Amino acid sequence: MSWMNSSALVVILLTAALSTAARAQEDCPRGTLDKAYCDRNGDLTADLPTDTKRIVNPPTLIFAYTPTEDPAVYQKAWDGFLKNLEKVTGKKVVFFPVQSNAAQYEAMRSGRLHVAGVNAGGNATAVNCAGFVPFTMMAAKDNSFGYEMEIIVPADSPIKAPADLKGKKIAFTDATSNSGFKAPSAILKADFNLEAKRDFEPVFSGKHDNSILGVVNKDYKAAAVANSVLNRMLDRKVFDKAKIRSIFMSETFPTTGYGHVYNLDPKLVEKIKEAFFNFQWEGSALKQEFQKEDKFIPIDYKKDWAVLRKIDEATGVKYTCK
Repeated sequence: MSWMNSSALVVILLTAALSTAARAQEDCPRGTLDKAYCDRNGDLTADLPTDTKRIVNPPTLIFAYTPTEDPAVYQKAWDGFLKNLEKVTGKKVVFFPVQSNAAQYEAMRSGRLHVAGVNAGGNATAVNCAGFVPFTMMAAKDNSFGYEMEIIVPADSPIKAPADLKGKKIAFTDATSNSGFKAPSAILKADFNLEAKRDFEPVFSGKHDNSILGVVNKDYKAAAVANSVLNRMLDRKVFDKAKIRSIFMSETFPTTGYGHVYNLDPKLVEKIKEAFFNFQWEGSALKQEFQKEDKFIPIDYKKDWAVLRKIDEATGVKYTCK
């Protein structure tokens, strides 16, 4: 009889535990988000914590732009914007020159980064693993935006088309990059029956700038890059355009997404958004660097990044969070 009572007690306890777990899941739906976050409104980004003790309002805001070959160039370009961010928020703002995409995500996840521009292909990883909430991106006066992935080769290369890449070494930037890895991998496989390691050898340069200069200097026979970075380097006269040739251009993708960490005080978030949307581009260093851009426009991560999430799904990308 006591054994039966013990068994019944175990069943009751297990049932209660399962019921509690089910309720917790209902209270904190998260989809593909890391277990640290909840998504109750279904917008695919992390919600503000319900525990007010986890909401932060730091005295100093840390800002980071996506990793580049020469962070000093971009620190100068962003200086005027950051001064505007300081003016609107009333906070001190510090530019944080990250060295890799992974370092950027980890800084935000650990609370050391508050506002950031994350490369297009890395937005989903940052959203799912670091609590990144993108809300804007750069656009032209007519609200057009985006960039294309191009595969470039040295100008005098015998490679004329993607099919000629078979058996060659191709430079990619980073496994999280859309134009630097995920999109070209998917396109080469689907449209040209070229698969990494089977038909070509992939190597990673770390950044678009590195890949582009690698082709210019003939360190790489080919590279997949974002033409937004390529065009900015040409505008700065970093290299002679005659030294490279494009053999493929993709459809247009959304560009760098700008946003904040999920647990910032909502009043501060509104000020941060105001600083983006009221920024005066004309005559600014940012305009000089991003010559084709004229303003920041609102974005909807769920809608605007759908094509990139599909590429992630097609290429088997998993949002693995450390």
